[in-house]
Amino acid sequence: MQHDPSATPRRNISKAELFFGFLKIGLLGFGGVAPWARHIIVEERRWLSDREFAEILGIGQVLPGPNTINAAVIIGDRNQGIVGVLLCLLGQMAMPLVIVTLLAVVYDRVAAIPEVGAALIGAAAASAGLVLGTALKMIRNIRPTPLSYAIGAAGFAAIGLLRWPLVPVVLVLVPTAIAATWWERRK
Repeated sequence: MQHDPSATPRRNISKAELFFGFLKIGLLGFGGVAPWARHIIVEERRWLSDREFAEILGIGQVLPGPNTINAAVIIGDRNQGIVGVLLCLLGQMAMPLVIVTLLAVVYDRVAAIPEVGAALIGAAAASAGLVLGTALKMIRNIRPTPLSYAIGAAGFAAIGLLRWPLVPVVLVLVPTAIAATWWERRK
């Protein structure tokens, strides 16, 4: 990662801070964890700058598995090694596991009620709004280059408009983005 002048100063985050930070992310992460992860990691705890968070989330996006889980692994490893990784993962997954298990029991009893279906559609719309709002906030703070916008637009067009499969699009766009960014910074 390139040095970001607006980056937060590096400090070693304690094991307890990692666990409770990611516990809070997991507890609040309904409708998508990324908006809450960004809020807690960047704004509240100031562990990373927006650029650093975007870079880690980007790495997490191209790796197998959920991007915020991958980010937890990276952040935990950087600060407390394997113990930090385990604490971040446990923190992020503990409360969702408990809550989802309880919700599954309740949903099993009320799934046939039409209002429940309508409420789930509304929750999905709210979740999409959270993701879009977080993306716009990150764009405002990291100020992408025109090349970054072009790559993002290509991804949106390929997946959102043309409905091409995700894996081939990622396999083409990631190396293209890396090469284009390298070429752009070389100038």
